[in-house]
Amino acid sequence: MEYSLMHKNVLVADLDLDNETGHILKIVKIFNVQHFPVGIVDKNGIADRVALNDWWVDRSIPASRSGVKKALEVLNISNPKILLTKCFGLSLSDQYWIKPQNENISWETVNFFDNEFSEDIGDVLWGKRLNKDDVNYHSPDNTSDGCLKKRWKIVNGKRCLLKSGSTPFMQQPFNEVIASIIMDRLNIPHVSYSVIFDENGQPYSVCEDFITGNTELVSAWRVMQANKKRSDVSVYQHYINCCELYGVKNIIHAIDQMIVVDYIIANEDRHQNNFGLVRDANTLEWLYPAPVYDSGSSLGYDKLTNQILSGKTIECKPFEKTHEEQLNLVTSFDWINFEALKGINRDIKKVFENAGEYIDADRVNAIISSVESRIEYLQGIAISSRQIVDNIDDDVNQDVAEDYTLNM
Repeated sequence: MEYSLMHKNVLVADLDLDNETGHILKIVKIFNVQHFPVGIVDKNGIADRVALNDWWVDRSIPASRSGVKKALEVLNISNPKILLTKCFGLSLSDQYWIKPQNENISWETVNFFDNEFSEDIGDVLWGKRLNKDDVNYHSPDNTSDGCLKKRWKIVNGKRCLLKSGSTPFMQQPFNEVIASIIMDRLNIPHVSYSVIFDENGQPYSVCEDFITGNTELVSAWRVMQANKKRSDVSVYQHYINCCELYGVKNIIHAIDQMIVVDYIIANEDRHQNNFGLVRDANTLEWLYPAPVYDSGSSLGYDKLTNQILSGKTIECKPFEKTHEEQLNLVTSFDWINFEALKGINRDIKKVFENAGEYIDADRVNAIISSVESRIEYLQGIAISSRQIVDNIDDDVNQDVAEDYTLNM
């Protein structure tokens, strides 16, 4: 079936999509090269269908999402990519969408930033069984990413993302709040999170969408795909070079801040698709580094208490193999107010007060001990004489980007 790829009301290209698989079979005709998604068009203005198809498929719910198999059974759909066409591919992270060529619709009438959307898909993904014949598919949940159970809701007129944790500790929602508190104290631009509980006492994090109808989030992965990386340049330096090429200000300081907070909370999943840049969707001007978001996979979220204390199995992304090596990329620690981090133990305890059966006192104490230990280590290297080390041999073994996109 033929669709038009749209960027708000800008006609980008005509596409041939396979409704059975959800894949783009052909770029039929190009109308506006500049408005293609980032990383799809080369310097000669040639659009790569394979790259466009990867971008399109990345908008779909990953098959690894918790509960997605049951949801597809309820909807009688073979794979989540098919859901994309049922909501015109609309998202709450950017302004791209596809318009069936036989329908007279506009961005103003269908986008999720200005219009109500159905909660049916969210209900199904949440485990509620609906009659598939009665489901309204017009929902941003069709294009939600990540492996944790989540859904979008309109709360007091604001678009908010609700996200669960993983068993057995269900710790990620609480971690998001703790990360928010730490970044508040250090004046790091970030998305703020809170925790709510459903009728069964299961915790979920809640955050407001930081993208509007006039801005869009472009992941670091996409930013780096738009420019060829030289073999003698590190992943870190390649990203910095790309951002500076686009005229993004303060990118080095923003990455310094992200690396530092990820070290403090022992973040294990800062892959290249959950940080990036914000640009103007109308003018295509690159605006600023995105605020830090999606920090839940941290603080030993999936580890036993003794493992949290030992700190031996902490993974690191997106640049280096370990957090200690990644700290060597930080250009300055002068901005860190260590006095502001005093008493963080009390805040961590307070956040976990309502965790109930999921997180016991020994686990909380282990988390506090590990955080305080990392802050102490950080303070030690901040006052020592050091040189920035960016050794390509220490890079992550591959470019780290999950097979899903934005994961607020």
